[in-house]
Amino acid sequence: MKILFDQGAPAPLRRHLVGHSVDTAYERGWSDLRNGDLLARAEIDGYELLITTDQNIRYQQNLSASRLGILVLLSTSWPRIQLRIGDIQAVVDGMQPGDYREVPI
Repeated sequence: MKILFDQGAPAPLRRHLVGHSVDTAYERGWSDLRNGDLLARAEIDGYELLITTDQNIRYQQNLSASRLGILVLLSTSWPRIQLRIGDIQAVVDGMQPGDYREVPI
């Protein structure tokens, strides 16, 4: 699966998403894009999943027509996220186009 991390997603998580291709918004030069523009650009560029820590994204964006899956990590703390890597891997592996999921951390 082709995955994009937004600004809040911890980059070290990518090492644990074996079998997936992971880029960051920063690497793509998309750091300054707002959520709506980032989602549109990600979908155009063939990303299948956005991993974010923005808990308001589902309220700020109309996600119903998007094929891009959204996974929200409910913390920005890498030490806390590390404790849930197995859960995150399982959710990522089960994501389908257009899914919205949250992982409590």
